Amino acid sequence: MATRSRRSAATEAVEEDEEPQQEGSRKLRFKQPLTGKPGKPISVGDLLTRLKALCDELRGLEQEEADRESLAPVAKELASQSLVQHKDGGVRAWTACCLVDMFRLCAPDAPYTATQLKDIFTLIISKIIPLLADPSHPYNGQHMYVLRCLAEVKSIVLVTDLPSSSTLILTLFTTCFDVLSGPSKAENGEELSKNVEHHMTEILRILVDEAQTLAPEVVDVIVAQFLWADPITLGSNTKGKKGVAVDSKQSTLRRKEAPPAYNMAKNICNACPDKMARLIGNYFSSVIVDFTSGGGAKQRLDADDSDDEATGPSEEDINDAGKAHRLLRELWRCASGVLQDIIPHLQEELGTENIQLRQLATETLGDMISGIGAAGPPSVPDLNPAAYPSQSLVSSESNRAYDFLTTPTSPNSFPSQYPAAYHSFLQRKHDKSPIIRAAWATGVGRILMTSAGGVGLDPEEEQKLLQSFSDSLIDSDERVRLAAVRAIAHFDFHDIVTKLGSNGSMSQAGSILSNLADRVKDKKNVIHSESMKLLGRIWGVAAGAIAEDNVHITTLLGPIPTKILDACYVNDREIDLHIDLTLFESLLPLGYPPLKPKPATNGASQVVKDSQTNGDQGYTEAELDKLRVERQLVLVGGLEEKARKAFFAKQGNQVRGAQFMEGLLKLCEEFNGGVMDKGEKEIKVKLEQVIAYYSTTLPDSTRAADDLWKFVKAHDRRNYQLIRFCMAAESDYRKVFRSIKELRKRIEDSTTPTILETLTPLLYRVSLLCYNKSHVPGIIEYSRTDDGGLGATAHEVLKEISTKHPKVFSTHVKDLCKALESEAPTLETPNAPGAVEDLKACASFAKKFPTDLPINSKDSRKLVQAFLNFALYGTPPKAAKHAITIIMSSDNKKEMHAKEILTKSIKNYEYDGDHSLTKLAALSQLVLLGPKECEDDADALVDIAVQGVLLKAHATSEEAEQEWMDTPDDDMVARTWALKILVNRLRSYSSEKGYEEVAAPIYKVLNKMVKEGGEASKKGKTPLAHKNLQRLLAASFLLKLSCSSSGAPSRYDRYLTPADFNELALVAQDPCAQVRKGFTTKLTKYLGQGKLPARFYTILFLLAFEPDSMLKEGSITWIRSRRAGFAAKKETVMETTFARLLSILAHHPDFATDDESLKLTSQYILFYLKSVATQDNLSLIYHVAQRVKGVADGIKPSTTSDENLYVLSDLAQALIRLWEEQSGWTMQSWPGKLKLPAGIFRPLESHDRAQEIADKVWIDEDLTEQLEPLVRAALRSKKRKVTEGAEKSRKKPRDDKAIKKEKVKAERVIKTPKKKKRKSGEEDDDKEDGRTLASSEPRRKSDRRSNVKSYVEVSSDEEAEDTKAGAQEEEESEAETPEPEQDVEMADADEQPDEVEESEPELEPEPTLQRRSAKAKRGKKTNGVKPSPKTDSKQPSSQERKTTLPARGARGKAKVNGNALSSSPAPNGTVRRSGRARG
Repeated sequence: MATRSRRSAATEAVEEDEEPQQEGSRKLRFKQPLTGKPGKPISVGDLLTRLKALCDELRGLEQEEADRESLAPVAKELASQSLVQHKDGGVRAWTACCLVDMFRLCAPDAPYTATQLKDIFTLIISKIIPLLADPSHPYNGQHMYVLRCLAEVKSIVLVTDLPSSSTLILTLFTTCFDVLSGPSKAENGEELSKNVEHHMTEILRILVDEAQTLAPEVVDVIVAQFLWADPITLGSNTKGKKGVAVDSKQSTLRRKEAPPAYNMAKNICNACPDKMARLIGNYFSSVIVDFTSGGGAKQRLDADDSDDEATGPSEEDINDAGKAHRLLRELWRCASGVLQDIIPHLQEELGTENIQLRQLATETLGDMISGIGAAGPPSVPDLNPAAYPSQSLVSSESNRAYDFLTTPTSPNSFPSQYPAAYHSFLQRKHDKSPIIRAAWATGVGRILMTSAGGVGLDPEEEQKLLQSFSDSLIDSDERVRLAAVRAIAHFDFHDIVTKLGSNGSMSQAGSILSNLADRVKDKKNVIHSESMKLLGRIWGVAAGAIAEDNVHITTLLGPIPTKILDACYVNDREIDLHIDLTLFESLLPLGYPPLKPKPATNGASQVVKDSQTNGDQGYTEAELDKLRVERQLVLVGGLEEKARKAFFAKQGNQVRGAQFMEGLLKLCEEFNGGVMDKGEKEIKVKLEQVIAYYSTTLPDSTRAADDLWKFVKAHDRRNYQLIRFCMAAESDYRKVFRSIKELRKRIEDSTTPTILETLTPLLYRVSLLCYNKSHVPGIIEYSRTDDGGLGATAHEVLKEISTKHPKVFSTHVKDLCKALESEAPTLETPNAPGAVEDLKACASFAKKFPTDLPINSKDSRKLVQAFLNFALYGTPPKAAKHAITIIMSSDNKKEMHAKEILTKSIKNYEYDGDHSLTKLAALSQLVLLGPKECEDDADALVDIAVQGVLLKAHATSEEAEQEWMDTPDDDMVARTWALKILVNRLRSYSSEKGYEEVAAPIYKVLNKMVKEGGEASKKGKTPLAHKNLQRLLAASFLLKLSCSSSGAPSRYDRYLTPADFNELALVAQDPCAQVRKGFTTKLTKYLGQGKLPARFYTILFLLAFEPDSMLKEGSITWIRSRRAGFAAKKETVMETTFARLLSILAHHPDFATDDESLKLTSQYILFYLKSVATQDNLSLIYHVAQRVKGVADGIKPSTTSDENLYVLSDLAQALIRLWEEQSGWTMQSWPGKLKLPAGIFRPLESHDRAQEIADKVWIDEDLTEQLEPLVRAALRSKKRKVTEGAEKSRKKPRDDKAIKKEKVKAERVIKTPKKKKRKSGEEDDDKEDGRTLASSEPRRKSDRRSNVKSYVEVSSDEEAEDTKAGAQEEEESEAETPEPEQDVEMADADEQPDEVEESEPELEPEPTLQRRSAKAKRGKKTNGVKPSPKTDSKQPSSQERKTTLPARGARGKAKVNGNALSSSPAPNGTVRRSGRARG
């Protein structure tokens, strides 16, 4: 019998003094043979009986009392081959029971040889233990007894002493884990007993603890159990789907707790942490370390053997490394102690050159710190914006269900346990590879989300991580930004508020929320798409708390809609599409609130809540409508000015969009699925044009056109009717919602479900979802009650509905009139504060539908009197203005009532009398809308305005001495209305004769105020705030007088002489910021509406030194939008304006001809080029600059003025050439003819003088060398160049040959052409300025404006109602979109993300149904410039000359207008405005 060579653990458990054992020993009584004689085997039945009897006796013996000598014969028989390898399972089971008892009684020395022990353990491991998988086995009790004895007596340790024991140990580990990991084999479905797991765990733990070495395969088996938590590995085991992760939507099919095999592996690792750490370290080293060194060596060998790029590790190596790293995550969650030798390897991986391994290490460490296992992070939380009540009003606890696999759990604080590795992980923020930085951003996001796996973070450390995570959102690489956005998507609402919100609110620059909001303008589609959807869902959830006036959430998340709608100004079709989707799927979701209305009690869709609900807690339709109204008002109330304009513009465009959609539907019906009786060709052409229009409004034009053709050919008349329901003003909200729902269902079930992606945004744009008739009663109610502080917003929305959607408003106008009737003021009683907004809404409606206002019915006397009282006693004074607009638009007796109001307002007027401001407002509106009624009292009106108000001394106060007054005092309000009386009288002057006498004094007063800084008094004692207000007011009135609604120049525009125009232009550089902003806003509004002559565009280019970056960048964006519109119509307005700009600069008070002054002046020209120049129009701009050198100044004729022009001409030409070169463009000479405006220029006296001017270089050569850095700086400040599709990148890739030739670049040969002789009458006048086309260009046959998307300002309250008597104001044909705003600037220009610059909008032409000729379709779009015809002459190479401009009329040698410009660093920009003293 072999003895053990070393003492085992079993020895310590059972070893006693042997002598006492011998004294009290009991001999074995069992004497029956267990093995038969040759040829006479024992029957199975007898053998089972004998083995059972033996087993029962052995169980009754204790180790201390057993006589080992008596056990020896039986022990020998039990080890015989006939029993150990018996074919009957029962015999083997009872034999195994007896054998384990022998191990127990004979411990520590088993009475068997090594060969016998191998046979015995082979029986147990290979035959007995696998049968434990079947709890219903007839001998399961014996199998369990064997397992228990091996665990309790620890006799399994005998296996470690056997030769070649590794095979048995591997089989044992494999068998045990197979039993626990597989399903129960019991026919009755009985599950395995917990004791099986417990005893197996103990057996395997003993082996791990006692074995000197364990084969790597054993470690593989242990570690493999953790793959249960790895969905990628599980997916790779699926037949035919290798490497595919398990669908996250099938989470309900996952186990709710860990399987026994997983728990057994975890318990083994935790029971023997030190030894398992070494074993697992060796296991991972074969994957990780070999990957690092072997893969690197392979790369080096490849690099040495070949010049090709190293191939790197194979795909199999990468997959193995990925699996190993995922297992590390799981091991950290359940047995972190075994990773003590692995963490240093991970830290080394962070510094390896192999990007794939560095990425794995970064991702692994991030998840380990977060407590995220191999199953990955928790699922994305369900942020439901349509939920009611809002999720923001429920408990702050996370609503995520516990999931053993994905719920983050970290046993220890990783930063505390492994600080060096944690610090190395943090350093990956600055990794040179964006892939690593993206992985780092994901990891840090998860650390913050899970609070380091539930352990918690130090507050200071958490703030550092938050700031670093914030920086990832503005990384220069889009992959990093996208990773950060997706990481935030895993935060639930509570974590967004408490964790991300602790870094700063959305309005705080540099915070996580602020940087996330900036991503809605990102250049990359996937980033702005996902960030916008995420932000929309966040605000949709927060809306409930915001409505409940939760200050903290409002501060943090309230600006979200503003940020989203501000992205409208980027004018990117992809962004516009996602704004529309986000608006109606998250901000104002269609299904909100998700409640079914109670049946109406009276059969109507709008019912009043029954006071007797009988316990029914449902909502009526009217109450659901009010909930939607509240959501809409909360949204609008939180919008900033520009975003609010964008929202209103989107709703305002619904009417025009519905008209276009109706046209498409009619054409679809005529097309009839392709079966037409007549006009087939014409109908197809019209459909092509309409579909082409719609395709230009979507990002993927080709797909949009294909989808729309599929829709047309499907010819589903029900779909046509459903779309009409969505657009109809008489459809209530429920009908619109159901129509959209049914339409979606029908398309999804059709043969072309993919067209839904194209139709959905188009449907949103034409459906009455916000300004619906169901919402008007709720809006009116909020305007009356001011619940939640939403009254002012309700008034504003109501006014928008009455203006933009009067048909929707008409059904409720009577209710509004009744409310006004009850709120009318009297001589002693003022009106309600909100009445003025209701009057504004009614006035807007009355102008468009004068007969629909119930003011002329039999019972309307009280309503008429109410409007008269508002006109006489209303407060604020605007109430009188709106009341008079209503009376003069709708009242059949307006003449009589106008006389009444006029008489009462003039009679006994006193400057400080009762209702004096109201009387002035009434008079100013009466003189505009009722000039005939006021004609007899014209002198009295002028006397009141001039003597009664304007000539009065200004009231002095501390506020008036400040620079600006946000709320003007009564004195300034009175002067404003008085000036309006004079200006409106001039505007409404009907006689074609005699208006000169009226216009001259008014222009004199206004020009004086502009020129003298707002000072109108001869004594010069006007307070500063009043002067600034008066200057802005006078400038605004001058703009208004130059406006013309008909498109022709105003008859008063000629009174604004070129000299006065230059003075007016300087208002854009007023020292007061409010004056500059107010003037620019008014100017862009009138220009956008097409009411001002083209010369007024020049003023905007004086904003080059504007210190307010928002105003400056917004103006650039607006100018670009207008330039794009003119280019679409082939008009050269913006290009020919350049001549006027040079004229203004020549007369600028700060202009001088020294080099430093000219460098500052060049900023105006660069600002112009930045806003207007494209590759198509640069040659025309250059030609304009040349032409200025061929005329003389016509404003203040003098030699100095002329020379100033010539200096500016040469300066402009030099800058344009540099702009061309730095942009990588190539311009040819402009072939058309151009006339300069005669008002500011005059012809030269002789040809000789023209030649003399042309030959002379008017700027120093030293100056030209200093211009290139200025041009480069201007180009760098442009984030993205936007043109009509012809611009090239600024930096061209250059090959080696090009670089070599760069040294021998030829000089630019430019000569200013001679001035051709022409008659003085050939000079164009002002009214033709900017409208001249090239002679060969086709002219527009109609004056219909093209549907170019532009920034046409919505008319203000004062302007919208200023119309001539009896005439309605012309509706704007262009889309009303708000003034643009600047984009968000990043800290480092070289490292800022690719963010879309807010630039001119894409063209959105109105669909025309006139058939175009094939020739017209083929023609290229140009900016009014005809491309030069191709010639046979060779063009100079780009290395020698990038621009060839032949000088016309040149003789002899060409003159050089400047030398080659040297490169030098760009100087810092300066901020400068006119320093001219006013007063």
